[in-house]
Amino acid sequence: MKSLSFVALLALQLAFAPVAAAKLSTAESAMAAIVAAEQERSVALLEKLVNQNSGSLNLDGVEKVGAMMRAELEPLGFTVTWKPMRDTGRAGHLIATHEGRPGGKRLLLIAHLDTVFEPDSPFQRFERMGDKAKGPGVGDDKGGMVVVVAALRAMHQAGTLKDANIEFYMTGDEEDVGDPLEKARADLIAAGKRADVALGFEGLIRDGGADMSSIARRSSESWTVTATGKTGHSSGIFSADAGDGAIYELARIIHRFRTELPEPNLTFNVGLVAGGEQVSLDEGKIRASANGKTNIIAATAIARGDLRTLSAEQAERVKAKMAAIVADHAPKTSATLAFDPGGYPAMAPTDGNRALLTRLNAVNRDLGLPEMAALDPLKRGAADISFVAPFVDSLAGLGAYSTGDHGPEETVDIPSIARQATRAAILMSRLSAEMR
Repeated sequence: MKSLSFVALLALQLAFAPVAAAKLSTAESAMAAIVAAEQERSVALLEKLVNQNSGSLNLDGVEKVGAMMRAELEPLGFTVTWKPMRDTGRAGHLIATHEGRPGGKRLLLIAHLDTVFEPDSPFQRFERMGDKAKGPGVGDDKGGMVVVVAALRAMHQAGTLKDANIEFYMTGDEEDVGDPLEKARADLIAAGKRADVALGFEGLIRDGGADMSSIARRSSESWTVTATGKTGHSSGIFSADAGDGAIYELARIIHRFRTELPEPNLTFNVGLVAGGEQVSLDEGKIRASANGKTNIIAATAIARGDLRTLSAEQAERVKAKMAAIVADHAPKTSATLAFDPGGYPAMAPTDGNRALLTRLNAVNRDLGLPEMAALDPLKRGAADISFVAPFVDSLAGLGAYSTGDHGPEETVDIPSIARQATRAAILMSRLSAEMR
Protein backbone atom coordinates (compact mmCIF):
# COMPACT_ATOMS: atom_id res chain seq x y z
CA MET A 1 0.00 0.00 0.00
CA LYS A 2 1.37 3.43 -0.92
CA SER A 3 2.35 5.46 2.13
CA LEU A 4 0.10 8.38 3.03
CA SER A 5 1.43 11.93 2.81
CA PHE A 6 1.33 14.08 5.93
CA VAL A 7 -1.63 16.03 4.54
CA ALA A 8 -3.69 12.90 3.91
CA LEU A 9 -2.68 11.34 7.21
CA LEU A 10 -3.55 14.48 9.15
CA ALA A 11 -6.93 14.70 7.48
CA LEU A 12 -7.66 11.07 8.40
CA GLN A 13 -6.55 11.62 11.99
CA LEU A 14 -8.81 14.61 12.40
CA ALA A 15 -11.76 12.89 10.75
CA PHE A 16 -11.59 9.42 12.25
CA ALA A 17 -9.29 9.54 15.29
CA PRO A 18 -10.18 12.58 17.41
CA VAL A 19 -8.38 11.05 20.39
CA ALA A 20 -5.04 11.53 18.56
CA ALA A 21 -5.67 15.27 18.51
CA ALA A 22 -7.44 15.46 21.86
CA LYS A 23 -4.97 18.01 23.23
CA LEU A 24 -5.58 20.45 20.40
CA SER A 25 -8.05 23.24 20.99
CA THR A 26 -10.95 23.71 18.62
CA ALA A 27 -9.09 26.50 16.84
CA GLU A 28 -5.92 24.41 16.60
CA SER A 29 -7.77 21.47 15.10
CA ALA A 30 -9.33 23.88 12.64
CA MET A 31 -5.92 25.25 11.67
CA ALA A 32 -4.58 21.76 11.01
CA ALA A 33 -7.57 20.99 8.81
CA ILE A 34 -7.27 24.31 6.94
CA VAL A 35 -3.59 23.80 6.16
CA ALA A 36 -4.35 20.31 4.84
CA ALA A 37 -7.29 21.49 2.76
CA GLU A 38 -5.29 24.35 1.22
CA GLN A 39 -2.15 22.38 0.40
CA GLU A 40 -2.61 22.65 -3.36
CA ARG A 41 -3.13 26.40 -3.01
CA SER A 42 0.20 26.53 -1.20
CA VAL A 43 1.89 24.54 -3.96
CA ALA A 44 0.44 26.88 -6.59
CA LEU A 45 1.90 29.87 -4.72
CA LEU A 46 5.26 28.12 -4.50
CA GLU A 47 5.25 27.50 -8.26
CA LYS A 48 4.46 31.17 -8.90
CA LEU A 49 7.26 32.38 -6.63
CA VAL A 50 9.82 29.94 -8.03
CA ASN A 51 9.07 30.81 -11.66
CA GLN A 52 9.97 34.45 -10.97
CA ASN A 53 13.75 34.65 -10.88
CA SER A 54 14.96 36.51 -7.81
CA GLY A 55 18.71 36.04 -7.73
CA SER A 56 20.24 38.44 -5.22
CA LEU A 57 21.61 40.62 -8.03
CA ASN A 58 18.35 40.58 -10.02
CA LEU A 59 16.99 43.62 -8.21
CA ASP A 60 13.80 43.89 -10.26
CA GLY A 61 13.13 40.18 -9.83
CA VAL A 62 13.49 40.40 -6.05
CA GLU A 63 11.03 43.30 -6.02
CA LYS A 64 8.55 41.26 -8.08
CA VAL A 65 8.68 38.39 -5.59
CA GLY A 66 8.16 40.97 -2.85
CA ALA A 67 5.03 42.20 -4.67
CA MET A 68 3.72 38.60 -4.84
CA MET A 69 4.17 38.23 -1.10
CA ARG A 70 2.51 41.58 -0.47
CA ALA A 71 -0.54 40.31 -2.35
CA GLU A 72 -0.74 37.31 -0.01
CA LEU A 73 -0.25 39.23 3.24
CA GLU A 74 -2.34 42.38 2.88
CA PRO A 75 -5.66 40.44 2.68
CA LEU A 76 -4.75 38.89 6.05
CA GLY A 77 -4.63 42.31 7.71
CA PHE A 78 -0.90 42.98 7.46
CA THR A 79 0.51 46.42 6.77
CA VAL A 80 3.21 45.80 4.18
CA THR A 81 6.17 48.10 3.54
CA TRP A 82 8.96 47.87 0.96
CA LYS A 83 12.32 49.04 2.34
CA PRO A 84 14.48 49.97 -0.66
CA MET A 85 18.19 49.11 -0.42
CA ARG A 86 19.53 49.87 -3.88
CA ASP A 87 22.26 52.04 -2.40
CA THR A 88 23.70 48.84 -0.88
CA GLY A 89 23.69 47.16 -4.29
CA ARG A 90 20.60 45.07 -3.48
CA ALA A 91 16.87 45.46 -4.05
CA GLY A 92 15.51 45.85 -0.53
CA HIS A 93 13.42 44.12 2.11
CA LEU A 94 9.69 43.44 2.53
CA ILE A 95 8.33 44.06 6.03
CA ALA A 96 4.79 43.03 6.98
CA THR A 97 3.34 43.93 10.38
CA HIS A 98 0.15 42.79 12.08
CA GLU A 99 -1.01 44.59 15.19
CA GLY A 100 -2.98 42.43 17.60
CA ARG A 101 -3.83 42.59 21.26
CA PRO A 102 -1.98 45.33 23.19
CA GLY A 103 0.59 43.81 25.52
CA GLY A 104 0.69 40.46 23.76
CA LYS A 105 3.97 38.80 22.86
CA ARG A 106 5.55 40.15 19.70
CA LEU A 107 6.71 37.56 17.16
CA LEU A 108 9.34 38.19 14.52
CA LEU A 109 9.21 35.87 11.50
CA ILE A 110 12.25 35.81 9.21
CA ALA A 111 12.57 34.55 5.62
CA HIS A 112 14.17 35.80 2.40
CA LEU A 113 13.03 36.75 -1.09
CA ASP A 114 16.28 36.14 -2.98
CA THR A 115 17.98 32.98 -4.23
CA VAL A 116 21.48 32.06 -5.39
CA PHE A 117 20.22 31.54 -8.95
CA GLU A 118 20.74 34.62 -11.12
CA PRO A 119 18.98 35.17 -14.49
CA ASP A 120 21.86 33.56 -16.41
CA SER A 121 21.44 30.27 -14.52
CA PRO A 122 19.99 27.42 -16.61
CA PHE A 123 17.91 26.41 -13.57
CA GLN A 124 14.83 28.63 -13.78
CA ARG A 125 11.53 26.73 -13.65
CA PHE A 126 9.32 24.86 -11.17
CA GLU A 127 8.81 21.17 -11.95
CA ARG A 128 6.31 19.02 -9.99
CA MET A 129 7.12 15.34 -9.50
CA GLY A 130 4.36 13.88 -7.36
CA ASP A 131 5.15 14.68 -3.72
CA LYS A 132 8.33 16.51 -4.73
CA ALA A 133 9.12 19.58 -6.80
CA LYS A 134 12.35 20.99 -8.24
CA GLY A 135 13.15 24.62 -8.89
CA PRO A 136 15.44 27.52 -8.00
CA GLY A 137 14.75 28.49 -4.41
CA VAL A 138 11.97 25.92 -4.08
CA GLY A 139 13.31 25.13 -0.64
CA ASP A 140 15.66 28.04 0.10
CA ASP A 141 13.69 30.07 0.78
CA LYS A 142 10.53 30.30 -1.27
CA GLY A 143 9.34 27.11 0.38
CA GLY A 144 9.86 28.83 3.74
CA MET A 145 7.80 31.84 2.70
CA VAL A 146 4.98 29.56 1.55
CA VAL A 147 5.04 27.81 4.94
CA VAL A 148 4.54 31.19 6.62
CA VAL A 149 1.68 32.18 4.32
CA ALA A 150 -0.06 28.82 4.82
CA ALA A 151 0.28 29.14 8.60
CA LEU A 152 -0.99 32.73 8.64
CA ARG A 153 -3.98 31.88 6.41
CA ALA A 154 -4.91 29.08 8.80
CA MET A 155 -4.60 31.40 11.80
CA HIS A 156 -6.71 34.01 10.03
CA GLN A 157 -9.52 31.58 9.23
CA ALA A 158 -9.43 29.96 12.68
CA GLY A 159 -9.57 33.35 14.42
CA THR A 160 -6.17 33.26 16.19
CA LEU A 161 -4.46 35.83 13.97
CA LYS A 162 -6.62 38.78 15.03
CA ASP A 163 -4.92 39.07 18.44
CA ALA A 164 -1.41 38.24 17.21
CA ASN A 165 1.39 40.83 17.13
CA ILE A 166 3.58 39.71 14.25
CA GLU A 167 6.34 41.30 12.20
CA PHE A 168 7.28 39.27 9.13
CA TYR A 169 10.65 40.37 7.77
CA MET A 170 11.72 39.14 4.32
CA THR A 171 15.26 40.18 3.34
CA GLY A 172 16.15 40.61 -0.31
CA ASP A 173 19.84 39.82 0.07
CA GLU A 174 20.26 36.85 2.38
CA GLU A 175 22.29 34.89 -0.17
CA ASP A 176 24.56 37.84 -1.02
CA VAL A 177 24.23 40.61 1.53
CA GLY A 178 24.37 44.28 0.59
CA ASP A 179 27.24 46.63 1.43
CA PRO A 180 27.63 48.02 4.00
CA LEU A 181 26.24 45.13 5.99
CA GLU A 182 25.52 47.44 8.93
CA LYS A 183 22.96 49.29 6.82
CA ALA A 184 21.63 46.16 5.12
CA ARG A 185 20.74 44.58 8.48
CA ALA A 186 19.99 47.64 10.64
CA ASP A 187 16.19 47.36 10.36
CA LEU A 188 16.21 43.60 10.99
CA ILE A 189 18.28 44.08 14.13
CA ALA A 190 15.89 46.80 15.31
CA ALA A 191 12.99 44.40 14.74
CA GLY A 192 14.77 41.77 16.82
CA LYS A 193 15.13 44.21 19.68
CA ARG A 194 11.36 44.89 19.56
CA ALA A 195 10.39 41.21 19.52
CA ASP A 196 9.88 38.62 22.26
CA VAL A 197 10.39 35.61 19.99
CA ALA A 198 12.14 35.19 16.61
CA LEU A 199 11.26 32.31 14.29
CA GLY A 200 13.41 31.56 11.24
CA PHE A 201 11.75 30.01 8.21
CA GLU A 202 14.73 28.74 6.29
CA GLY A 203 14.52 25.04 5.58
CA LEU A 204 13.88 22.15 7.91
CA ILE A 205 16.77 19.69 8.11
CA ARG A 206 16.29 15.97 8.65
CA ASP A 207 18.92 13.82 10.31
CA GLY A 208 18.65 10.04 10.42
CA GLY A 209 15.17 10.32 8.90
CA ALA A 210 13.88 12.59 11.68
CA ASP A 211 12.77 16.23 11.53
CA MET A 212 15.21 18.42 13.48
CA SER A 213 15.03 21.93 14.88
CA SER A 214 17.79 24.52 15.16
CA ILE A 215 18.45 26.29 18.44
CA ALA A 216 21.91 27.37 17.23
CA ARG A 217 23.56 28.46 14.00
CA ARG A 218 27.22 29.23 13.53
CA SER A 219 28.76 32.48 12.39
CA SER A 220 30.40 33.12 9.03
CA GLU A 221 33.34 35.49 8.67
CA SER A 222 36.06 35.86 6.03
CA TRP A 223 39.74 36.47 6.75
CA THR A 224 42.93 37.31 4.85
CA VAL A 225 46.50 36.48 5.82
CA THR A 226 49.15 38.45 3.94
CA ALA A 227 52.73 37.24 4.37
CA THR A 228 55.82 39.06 3.19
CA GLY A 229 59.44 37.99 2.94
CA LYS A 230 62.83 39.25 1.83
CA THR A 231 63.15 38.55 -1.86
CA GLY A 232 66.40 37.54 -3.51
CA HIS A 233 68.15 34.64 -5.25
CA SER A 234 66.75 31.25 -4.32
CA SER A 235 70.20 29.92 -3.50
CA GLY A 236 70.03 31.91 -0.27
CA ILE A 237 66.71 30.53 0.99
CA PHE A 238 66.73 29.77 4.74
CA SER A 239 70.04 31.57 5.25
CA ALA A 240 70.45 34.08 8.07
CA ASP A 241 70.42 36.91 5.55
CA ALA A 242 67.54 35.78 3.31
CA GLY A 243 65.24 34.00 5.73
CA ASP A 244 62.32 31.78 4.79
CA GLY A 245 60.42 33.84 2.23
CA ALA A 246 56.73 34.71 2.10
CA ILE A 247 55.36 31.38 0.86
CA TYR A 248 57.04 29.36 3.62
CA GLU A 249 55.78 31.91 6.14
CA LEU A 250 52.22 31.49 4.83
CA ALA A 251 52.59 27.69 4.85
CA ARG A 252 53.76 27.85 8.48
CA ILE A 253 50.69 29.86 9.44
CA ILE A 254 48.21 27.62 7.63
CA HIS A 255 49.78 24.47 9.09
CA ARG A 256 49.60 25.87 12.61
CA PHE A 257 45.97 26.89 12.06
CA ARG A 258 45.24 23.28 11.12
CA THR A 259 47.07 21.75 14.09
CA GLU A 260 46.42 24.29 16.87
CA LEU A 261 42.95 25.75 16.30
CA PRO A 262 40.59 22.73 16.20
CA GLU A 263 37.93 22.58 18.93
CA PRO A 264 34.22 21.64 19.08
CA ASN A 265 31.83 23.56 16.80
CA LEU A 266 34.66 25.41 15.03
CA THR A 267 35.58 25.24 11.35
CA PHE A 268 38.12 27.33 9.44
CA ASN A 269 38.64 26.93 5.73
CA VAL A 270 41.35 28.15 3.36
CA GLY A 271 39.65 28.86 0.04
CA LEU A 272 42.21 30.83 -1.98
CA VAL A 273 46.04 30.94 -1.93
CA ALA A 274 48.53 32.80 -4.10
CA GLY A 275 52.22 33.62 -3.74
CA GLY A 276 55.21 34.84 -5.68
CA GLU A 277 57.28 37.89 -6.50
CA GLN A 278 54.06 39.89 -6.96
CA VAL A 279 50.48 39.04 -5.91
CA SER A 280 47.18 40.88 -6.26
CA LEU A 281 43.52 40.24 -5.43
CA ASP A 282 40.59 41.44 -7.51
CA GLU A 283 38.04 43.89 -6.08
CA GLY A 284 35.74 41.11 -4.90
CA LYS A 285 38.64 39.20 -3.29
CA ILE A 286 37.63 35.99 -5.04
CA ARG A 287 40.38 35.91 -7.72
CA ALA A 288 44.14 36.19 -7.28
CA SER A 289 46.97 36.70 -9.74
CA ALA A 290 50.65 36.04 -9.07
CA ASN A 291 53.95 35.95 -10.89
CA GLY A 292 57.31 34.63 -9.86
CA LYS A 293 60.23 32.42 -10.82
CA THR A 294 61.60 29.26 -9.32
CA ASN A 295 64.94 30.92 -8.61
CA ILE A 296 63.48 33.97 -6.81
CA ILE A 297 62.42 33.89 -3.14
CA ALA A 298 58.76 34.87 -2.93
CA ALA A 299 58.15 38.36 -1.63
CA THR A 300 54.40 38.05 -1.01
CA ALA A 301 51.83 35.34 -0.30
CA ILE A 302 48.12 35.67 0.42
CA ALA A 303 45.52 33.26 1.78
CA ARG A 304 41.76 33.87 2.01
CA GLY A 305 39.44 31.75 4.13
CA ASP A 306 36.45 31.68 6.43
CA LEU A 307 35.82 31.13 10.13
CA ARG A 308 32.63 29.68 11.66
CA THR A 309 31.98 29.70 15.41
CA LEU A 310 29.07 28.96 17.72
CA SER A 311 29.29 32.02 19.95
CA ALA A 312 30.80 35.50 20.15
CA GLU A 313 33.05 34.25 22.98
CA GLN A 314 34.39 31.42 20.81
CA ALA A 315 34.96 33.80 17.90
CA GLU A 316 36.93 36.22 20.07
CA ARG A 317 39.05 33.45 21.56
CA VAL A 318 39.83 31.77 18.23
CA LYS A 319 40.68 35.08 16.57
CA ALA A 320 43.16 35.77 19.36
CA LYS A 321 44.79 32.37 18.72
CA MET A 322 44.97 33.08 15.00
CA ALA A 323 46.56 36.47 15.62
CA ALA A 324 49.20 34.94 17.91
CA ILE A 325 50.10 32.32 15.30
CA VAL A 326 50.38 34.93 12.56
CA ALA A 327 52.58 37.14 14.75
CA ASP A 328 55.14 34.37 15.46
CA HIS A 329 57.11 35.10 12.31
CA ALA A 330 59.62 32.87 10.57
CA PRO A 331 63.08 34.42 9.97
CA LYS A 332 63.11 37.59 7.84
CA THR A 333 59.35 37.47 7.26
CA SER A 334 56.25 39.28 8.41
CA ALA A 335 52.50 38.65 8.21
CA THR A 336 49.19 40.29 8.98
CA LEU A 337 45.71 38.93 9.69
CA ALA A 338 42.59 40.88 8.70
CA PHE A 339 38.89 40.07 8.88
CA ASP A 340 36.46 41.42 6.29
CA PRO A 341 33.96 44.00 7.54
CA GLY A 342 30.57 42.59 8.48
CA GLY A 343 30.05 38.87 8.42
CA TYR A 344 27.27 36.81 9.97
CA PRO A 345 27.31 36.48 13.78
CA ALA A 346 26.59 33.26 15.63
CA MET A 347 23.22 32.21 17.02
CA ALA A 348 24.35 30.68 20.31
CA PRO A 349 22.39 27.80 21.92
CA THR A 350 20.75 29.67 24.82
CA ASP A 351 18.31 28.48 27.47
CA GLY A 352 15.67 30.69 25.87
CA ASN A 353 16.15 28.96 22.53
CA ARG A 354 15.89 25.56 24.22
CA ALA A 355 12.65 26.65 25.86
CA LEU A 356 11.23 27.51 22.44
CA LEU A 357 12.09 24.03 21.20
CA THR A 358 10.28 22.64 24.24
CA ARG A 359 7.23 24.66 23.20
CA LEU A 360 7.48 23.34 19.65
CA ASN A 361 7.71 19.78 20.93
CA ALA A 362 4.52 20.31 22.92
CA VAL A 363 2.87 21.11 19.59
CA ASN A 364 4.40 17.98 18.08
CA ARG A 365 3.04 15.81 20.88
CA ASP A 366 -0.43 17.30 20.55
CA LEU A 367 -0.37 16.65 16.79
CA GLY A 368 0.78 13.07 17.32
CA LEU A 369 4.12 13.83 15.65
CA PRO A 370 7.55 12.74 16.92
CA GLU A 371 9.40 15.22 19.08
CA MET A 372 12.23 17.10 17.39
CA ALA A 373 15.81 17.09 18.67
CA ALA A 374 18.18 20.04 18.33
CA LEU A 375 20.24 19.83 15.15
CA ASP A 376 24.02 19.69 15.42
CA PRO A 377 25.04 23.26 14.42
CA LEU A 378 27.86 21.83 12.29
CA LYS A 379 25.16 20.61 9.90
CA ARG A 380 23.92 23.98 8.71
CA GLY A 381 25.30 27.39 7.82
CA ALA A 382 24.73 30.97 8.88
CA ALA A 383 21.44 32.85 8.48
CA ASP A 384 19.69 36.16 9.02
CA ILE A 385 18.19 35.01 12.33
CA SER A 386 21.70 35.20 13.80
CA PHE A 387 21.58 39.00 13.62
CA VAL A 388 18.69 39.11 16.09
CA ALA A 389 19.58 36.08 18.24
CA PRO A 390 21.67 38.13 20.73
CA PHE A 391 18.54 40.12 21.59
CA VAL A 392 15.64 37.65 21.50
CA ASP A 393 14.86 33.95 22.05
CA SER A 394 15.16 32.33 18.64
CA LEU A 395 14.26 29.12 16.84
CA ALA A 396 15.27 28.28 13.26
CA GLY A 397 14.59 25.61 10.65
CA LEU A 398 10.81 26.13 10.42
CA GLY A 399 10.70 26.16 6.62
CA ALA A 400 10.02 23.30 4.23
CA TYR A 401 12.29 20.26 3.95
CA SER A 402 14.41 20.26 0.82
CA THR A 403 17.53 18.64 -0.60
CA GLY A 404 20.19 19.83 -3.02
CA ASP A 405 19.84 23.49 -2.02
CA HIS A 406 21.94 26.00 -4.01
CA GLY A 407 22.31 23.51 -6.88
CA PRO A 408 20.41 22.41 -10.00
CA GLU A 409 18.75 19.57 -8.10
CA GLU A 410 17.17 21.72 -5.37
CA THR A 411 14.06 19.72 -4.49
CA VAL A 412 11.33 20.33 -1.93
CA ASP A 413 9.34 17.65 -0.13
CA ILE A 414 5.80 18.93 -0.70
CA PRO A 415 4.15 17.22 2.31
CA SER A 416 6.66 18.99 4.57
CA ILE A 417 5.02 22.32 3.66
CA ALA A 418 1.78 21.32 5.38
CA ARG A 419 3.59 19.66 8.28
CA GLN A 420 5.69 22.75 8.98
CA ALA A 421 2.80 25.18 8.42
CA THR A 422 0.64 23.26 10.89
CA ARG A 423 3.39 23.28 13.51
CA ALA A 424 4.03 26.99 12.93
CA ALA A 425 0.37 28.02 13.03
CA ILE A 426 -0.22 26.32 16.37
CA LEU A 427 3.08 27.46 17.89
CA MET A 428 2.52 31.07 16.81
CA SER A 429 -1.06 31.02 18.06
CA ARG A 430 -0.02 29.73 21.47
CA LEU A 431 2.84 32.22 21.81
CA SER A 432 0.67 35.12 20.63
CA ALA A 433 -1.91 34.35 23.30
CA GLU A 434 0.63 35.10 26.02
CA MET A 435 1.33 38.51 27.50
CA ARG A 436 4.77 40.08 27.38
